[in-house]
Amino acid sequence: MKKILNNYKGTIILIGAILIGVIVGLIFKNDAAVLKPFGDLFLNLLLVVIVPLIFTTITSAIIKMESPKRLKKVISRIFIVFAIVSVIAAVIGVASTYSFKLVDVKDTNKIMDLLEDNGTETEELSILDRTVSLISTNDFANLLSRDNIIALLIMSILAGLAIRMGGNKTEKVGKFIIDCSEVVLNLVKIIMYYAPIGLGCYMAALIGTYGATIASGFLKTFIIYTLVCVFVYFVVYSIYALIGGGKIGLKKYWLNIITPTATACSSAACIPVNSRAAKNIGVSSDIAETIVPLGTSFHKDGSIIGSAFKIMFLVYLFDTNPSVWLVLGVSLLVTLLITAVPIGGGTISEMMILTLMGFPVAA
Repeated sequence: MKKILNNYKGTIILIGAILIGVIVGLIFKNDAAVLKPFGDLFLNLLLVVIVPLIFTTITSAIIKMESPKRLKKVISRIFIVFAIVSVIAAVIGVASTYSFKLVDVKDTNKIMDLLEDNGTETEELSILDRTVSLISTNDFANLLSRDNIIALLIMSILAGLAIRMGGNKTEKVGKFIIDCSEVVLNLVKIIMYYAPIGLGCYMAALIGTYGATIASGFLKTFIIYTLVCVFVYFVVYSIYALIGGGKIGLKKYWLNIITPTATACSSAACIPVNSRAAKNIGVSSDIAETIVPLGTSFHKDGSIIGSAFKIMFLVYLFDTNPSVWLVLGVSLLVTLLITAVPIGGGTISEMMILTLMGFPVAA
């Protein structure tokens, strides 16, 4: 028992702090918002280390690879996996929303009149321009921002390959980046000591501010979405773990998933703890340090399911009848195209949903 407590001490403290935060939010309600700065401090500390963490871990992982062919093999396979699980997530999101009417409005014409655009023009979105802006930037300084995560990922891979190409001539540079990676990881460990306080305060403010203000339609949507996500989390991901590593893999998965789950206030903020959990499961360092940051940008099952819910909420709100394939396609497209936008991406994807589905922008 003592050994179990020692192994899970950090996780137990983290979950306990979050539960205390929930209780504080329910009791003090809006007054709990005073604790939000303590939560923001934790999130800011994690987000500050994201850029150096991504660059040093991915670049050093490529440098340490025994065979360059391994990188191509790993990345090509993981993108196939990302594509498959993203489609599965979209199907689950659409299937669950087709089963329940998320909102029931008697007079949709009044809603349309209320949300009339009044002549506001919508800017056309170019998929090619959007793609270029996601994978590249026109200034090196922009790479040092988490607003350009995909561009940073690509440059990290290219930098690792460039260092490998230099052979003995660039060996010292490679060693320096590997050493920097160790420093950044140690910095993450220090930041995580503050996690229970930061996450507890963040949860208190969140529950206190928004807990009692959701209207019936949004509340219904939220409950169903939560149940679907719980199903995906416990059932679907367990199946993935079983496929990936058998019974042993499933056991290791559940022994290491709690801390990343508790830290999931931001996809980017999860990179450090996800990387550590992957290594604890038994994933090799070069794969973990390459795939986890890529997964942060390209593996977004929750966002895809959320997009399906947003679309279907509007479908019921305006009483339209789009094809299942259209809802599936838009859910995937709007999530993947804004995947590198850590802040404000939800707003951009929602604007794309409204445009692609033909709903008034004012919605």
